[in-house]
Amino acid sequence: MSDFSIYFQLGWQHILDLTGYDHILFVLVLCCSYTLKDWKRLLWLVTAFTVGHSITLALAAFKIVKVDTGWVEFLIPVTILITALYNLPKRRKQRNPYILYAMTLFFGLIHGLGFSNYLQSLLGQEANIVLPLLSFNIGLEFGQLIIVFFVILLSELMLKIFSVSNRDWSFFLSSAVIGISFIMALERIPL
Repeated sequence: MSDFSIYFQLGWQHILDLTGYDHILFVLVLCCSYTLKDWKRLLWLVTAFTVGHSITLALAAFKIVKVDTGWVEFLIPVTILITALYNLPKRRKQRNPYILYAMTLFFGLIHGLGFSNYLQSLLGQEANIVLPLLSFNIGLEFGQLIIVFFVILLSELMLKIFSVSNRDWSFFLSSAVIGISFIMALERIPL
């Protein structure tokens, strides 16, 4: 198996690992208010997130940045909580997409720091980390797109078959994620 496929597989498996469901929750709440017709906007959002965590993964892999993992593990559920709260008060069409893109990019930076220790342990003493880093990030993006596909599919089922409004569906999912992420944040407060 080539280095590309090894790191690509590690990337998507890391995202889809149900024991580390915080990333799944973030992608879920990021895209729960979108429908299939919004796929381009949603793809840009997910890509902004990937760009953010790719930057911090690269900075950490090249040992340019190092942060306290306790704070990062606390901030990750805070980013999920803020994103879920952003979904509540406004209808999707009233939200400023540029604020959401910037927020998603910034939150990607934080989530990337959460991946950095994992990736550094995988890379070990590799001489050339560019290809593994790129492969891992492409795998992460692939895994995120799988999550997006299932969330959009579930949303379409709820909207079309069960006649749930997009607003109610987004409110339901965002509220559930608010509760989960709030508890996660409380459990991870660095002392």
